[in-house]
Amino acid sequence: MTDTKRQTSEPERVTAPELKPILEELARLEPLFHQPLKGTPTAELAAQTVADFWEIGASGRRYSREHVLHSLEERAAKERGEPWNYTDFHLRELAPDVYLLTFTLVQDAGRLTRRSTIWRRGSQGWQMVFHQGTVVI
Repeated sequence: MTDTKRQTSEPERVTAPELKPILEELARLEPLFHQPLKGTPTAELAAQTVADFWEIGASGRRYSREHVLHSLEERAAKERGEPWNYTDFHLRELAPDVYLLTFTLVQDAGRLTRRSTIWRRGSQGWQMVFHQGTVVI
């Protein structure tokens, strides 16, 4: 390896141009599950997850769909803190109508996590299949 071609640990992540409209649509939907949004009905969020949805939280724990929806309901009832910041969205098609959305989330007090969600588009519209968060800082 020459000095001009140093190895980097970061992969090159480029969303294919034809996926940009889908990326924009999913980037708008994703915050519903992470923001303390008042008045977001649990039924609406439930409709955006498949029946066997599950998540690996930033803690490394696995969570059921029911637990996630209950937590979102509790969060919606609380006062809103500072808005969370979403950056670095990337989309990859895994199969027809199945996509991996990745992004970075900065929460209260500067907590930085990398997030990934598998979304599926079906007759019900967009639904989350799986989600994972990994703490960076």
